[in-house]
Amino acid sequence: MKMLAYGFITGILFGFLLQKGRVLRYDKQLGALRLIDMTIVKFMLTSIMVGMVGIYLLKDLGIIELSVKAAILGAVIPGGLIFGIGWGFLGYCPGTSVGALGEGRWDALWGVFGMLAGAGLYAEAYPFMKSTLLTVGNYGKITLPQALGVSHWIVIPLFVVVCLALFRWFEKKGL
Repeated sequence: MKMLAYGFITGILFGFLLQKGRVLRYDKQLGALRLIDMTIVKFMLTSIMVGMVGIYLLKDLGIIELSVKAAILGAVIPGGLIFGIGWGFLGYCPGTSVGALGEGRWDALWGVFGMLAGAGLYAEAYPFMKSTLLTVGNYGKITLPQALGVSHWIVIPLFVVVCLALFRWFEKKGL
């Protein structure tokens, strides 16, 4: 129950930040898809940077354990394509469609319906996919630092530096 409360509080906070960051707006979504407004990219990269530092710091302090999902190309590639096509058609990704619905944008309801339908279809297709598609390109439970054979405290600062340089470039270009 405690974990559910943490998830609920984190979700509310993330939704608040999505709204304050203006990434729930359709024009920002469209701008990201057209590569002319990097607001959403900057928001997500910032979330990833903060998450990486926080999660690995908590892991190193022994407060949490990582539960890494297997890297399976047969799942990631089709899933990413479905995600991208849905985002392109609707103008919202799953998280922003829920947030936009919370703001009263009824067009986002289609995204919520799509998520529910997709989850249902996945659940029905899972037994078949488990022995077919989900076996293609299975690299196991591995992280980028493990794949490179280096400490995560080498990868994280490099990622942060690259992101900050990218942010600076976006600002120079007016993105």
